[in-house]
Amino acid sequence: MRPSGAAEWPYAGGPPASYAEALARAKVAAVAGDVVIGADTVVVVDAEVLGKPAGPEEAAAMLRRLSGREHEVITGVAVRAGQAVRSGNARTRVTFRALDEEDIRDYVASGEPHDKAGAYAYQGGAAGFVTQLEGDADTVIGLPIRVLNQLLAESLPRARGPHEACFAGWEVEEENQSDQL
Repeated sequence: MRPSGAAEWPYAGGPPASYAEALARAKVAAVAGDVVIGADTVVVVDAEVLGKPAGPEEAAAMLRRLSGREHEVITGVAVRAGQAVRSGNARTRVTFRALDEEDIRDYVASGEPHDKAGAYAYQGGAAGFVTQLEGDADTVIGLPIRVLNQLLAESLPRARGPHEACFAGWEVEEENQSDQL
C-alpha cells in the first residue's frame, strides 16, 4: 500500500457519494500498476461534507460538531484493472457520545485526527467516542470490503494460467443442479 499522491479538491456540491468516488478514481488514475485500488472517505453531518481538517483548530471544531450526534460516513472505492475503472461506495451511520473539551483537546493533541475525514479514526482512539454503528465498520475505517470484493469480481476475469497446475489432481464435487428440481 502506498499513497497515490493524487491531489484532493474541496467538495463543490452534488451527492457526497459521487465526490468520494471521484476522489477514489483520481487516486487510481495517479498510480501505475496492472490492478490498482483507491478509496476515499467523507463524513456528512447536517448535509455538510467534512473532509480532512486543515489543522488542530478545525479538527477540534469538527469533533465538537459530531459530539453527541449521528452522522454518515461514506467511503468511495475505485478499482482500475488495465484501462477500465469501476467504482462504488458504502455508507454507515455513526453516533458519537457527548464529548467534553478534555476529550477533544486530548484527542486532537494525539495527532490522530490530522489526516482523517471528520477528524477521527474509528480504528484508533475515536473508537471510544462511538456509541452506535448502523452499517459496516470497515466503511468507517476507510475500505468497505463488500464493495471492494464486488468491484474486484467485476474487474478481474477469472484468472487462468500456469498456477492452475498447482491444483492438478484435486477433486471438486459439484452438485448437479438438475437433480435438485
